[in-house]
Amino acid sequence: MVKPIVWAVLLVFVTSTHLYAEDVYECNCVECHRELPTSLQRMFMRYLLVYGGEKNLKAGLKHYLKYPLREISVMSELFLDNYAIKKKTTLTNEEIDEALDIYWEKFKVIGRLK
Repeated sequence: MVKPIVWAVLLVFVTSTHLYAEDVYECNCVECHRELPTSLQRMFMRYLLVYGGEKNLKAGLKHYLKYPLREISVMSELFLDNYAIKKKTTLTNEEIDEALDIYWEKFKVIGRLK
């Protein structure tokens, strides 16, 4: 029979391995957006239409994450009425940059069109 302390150690190991296996994008962005009706990919396309390219998209999103305001959101009024403005991020600048880099690489269309 396995002793309770072994189970506790095993549980901590499995949990911590899972947490470290996911990146900042998966842990923070995907986790929160999972409950929304609009996918992160569709939001990306909206951001791309508004911001026009990688540099502007990343700068615009970073600013919005740090200073979320209804006036600068690219989401529709209906979406904002139903889901509100996000809370200010608790991520560091480096974590935001990492998440935005992953987001860009995941959904960019440049180099993927044939």
